Amino acid sequence: MIASAASAGKGPSSSAAGRPQSQAQVDPLAGLRRPTDPPWDVYLTGTVFLDIIFTGLDSAPVRGTESWARGMGSSPGGVANMATALARLGLRTALAAAFGDDHYGEYCWDALEQGEGIDLSASRSVPGWHSPVTVSMAYEGERTMVSHGHEPPPEEPAPECPPRARAAVASLEPGKRAPWIAQAAAKGTRIFADVGWDETGAWDLAGLADLAHCEAFLPNAEEAMRYTGAHCPRAAAHALTEHVPLAVVTLGAEGAYAVDGRTGETASVPAIAVEALDPTGAGDVFVAGFVTGTLADWPLADRLAFAGLTAALSVQEFGGSLSAPGWAEIGAWWREIQSHTDQDPAALRRYAFLSDLVPTELARPWPLRRAVPTIGFGRSA
Repeated sequence: MIASAASAGKGPSSSAAGRPQSQAQVDPLAGLRRPTDPPWDVYLTGTVFLDIIFTGLDSAPVRGTESWARGMGSSPGGVANMATALARLGLRTALAAAFGDDHYGEYCWDALEQGEGIDLSASRSVPGWHSPVTVSMAYEGERTMVSHGHEPPPEEPAPECPPRARAAVASLEPGKRAPWIAQAAAKGTRIFADVGWDETGAWDLAGLADLAHCEAFLPNAEEAMRYTGAHCPRAAAHALTEHVPLAVVTLGAEGAYAVDGRTGETASVPAIAVEALDPTGAGDVFVAGFVTGTLADWPLADRLAFAGLTAALSVQEFGGSLSAPGWAEIGAWWREIQSHTDQDPAALRRYAFLSDLVPTELARPWPLRRAVPTIGFGRSA
């Protein structure tokens, strides 16, 4: 197992939501692009929240008392976590979402479109609709969240006809179909799916009807075992390949395991040892890393290692989209890790593929420090 050379620290240091897109700049698909390609690498749809994150809490708030946080940040959340993670890895990302016409919605729209370079031409601003808000309190490596939102507008947020894209990321809901998934798959879009906790308790794969349109399914270990009835996560991954070509099961501190049912190939990559400050959005970042490697035609083990690395980097920062790493973070980590003589040589070889991906001009000191944005200040000219 590789040990991370340093963590991001406990102060308010995170990726700025208004970061210029020019800082992202490795194109992992550069050698594969053709004039006839779809205009977008990845298409997403879902609900955007305004996330407000309180950091620097020593413990959970106590009933009847006032707690002061040493840091605070704000950023687009919800589906914006995944969209930001994909964009920062250099993928051309399109998002269809409804935005409130309040100041929160304006801030989220600007942060995603201008700050991250995400295409919002399929999104819309809804007059009179209040933006959903989540307040997150991070402490002791965990977080507590409180959310508020009004009824979403009709047809929120997916358009009737999704745009052409190489891939799409979908969050499956038990007992529900999302018509855009079948439409996108019919156009040749490769669908990557995750799933949330089944509140019904049924855990019936037949209830995930849209799984039939998916190329890859990425549940966590508990979800995979409950859906398949398997006794361990690895057995669950193999069982899932009866329903989807590629199964990827995340194992928390143990890493991840993947099975390609089409070829029989398997891959297992251990987790990177890091000090986790806030797990918010780590699952989204893992999926984004795996999608990036898959679209770039990397070997299965490299895709799994890259996804785990990006997720590990994200939990060393606070917030959802705030914590999504870009190539500067990846390059800084790789250079720092190689500088330590006590690293396991076999573990270093596992990430050697990064040497051909990260250009030297992205060299940055490690650990990185960025200011946490708030909606109280406009960006300077």
